[in-house]
Amino acid sequence: MDGLGIYEAIQQTIAFIRQQTDFVPEVGIVLGSGLGPLADEIETVASFSYADLPHFPRSTAPGHEGRLILGRLEGKNVLGYKGRVHYYEHYTAAEVVFPVRVGFYLGAKTFFLTSAAGGLNPNWQAGDLMLHLDYLNMAGANPLKGPNDERMGPRFPVMFDAYDPELNTLARKVARAQDLNLREGVYVWFAGPAFASRAELRMLRLLGADAIGMSMVPEVIALRHLGARVLGLSTITDMALPDSTHHATEQEVLEVAARTGATFRKFVRGILAAM
Repeated sequence: MDGLGIYEAIQQTIAFIRQQTDFVPEVGIVLGSGLGPLADEIETVASFSYADLPHFPRSTAPGHEGRLILGRLEGKNVLGYKGRVHYYEHYTAAEVVFPVRVGFYLGAKTFFLTSAAGGLNPNWQAGDLMLHLDYLNMAGANPLKGPNDERMGPRFPVMFDAYDPELNTLARKVARAQDLNLREGVYVWFAGPAFASRAELRMLRLLGADAIGMSMVPEVIALRHLGARVLGLSTITDMALPDSTHHATEQEVLEVAARTGATFRKFVRGILAAM
């Protein structure tokens, strides 16, 4: 960030955006695999490529276009992230969370974080939707590492109830109204990009993880540090079971995400409308 502090870099990015729009979002929606098309449903007020925004990391993962969209959806002012960046893309954890920090200072105080995930719970199946209740950080990284800027939050933020209980209750209500079999559980952040080994999957299941993925958790930590409310949702795009004879490929994961995308998008829109 050219020697700037994180807070100062955020303010420079916001100043760039404010040159084109004074739109203030209420809700930030990080659109993971399969949810990208939801960005096309937003009544767009302004749109930016990540590559054009000062200090923004560039998204290189398949299915992550890398575009910031401000507009209206279900009567709410939203900030849509069409794709995210990941720790395995050679970014630091602090760089990974830079986009959501910018969103917070643009005005969004509630965030929907979504992703594709592998299912560890043997009672689940590919295509299920999962509500995040808690997380395990197994990546060995934290976006708050280093000097703490008190303007952004306390040195030691509490991560109990990192996922907002009221938003979880609302998600359950919407799932019932849409007749969805909403799974609930613990998501583990695995650094990647290699998929986990059989021994690692067995260990993670023993630790209480229901799903595994390569994103979400650093964003949760950074947003809770700022004081934002967070809802976590995932599509279970494959079953990561240690004794299975087949592990899904990247292409198979993307295919399941696309196939379940319409149901996932309807669910997200329903939660947003009910807020």
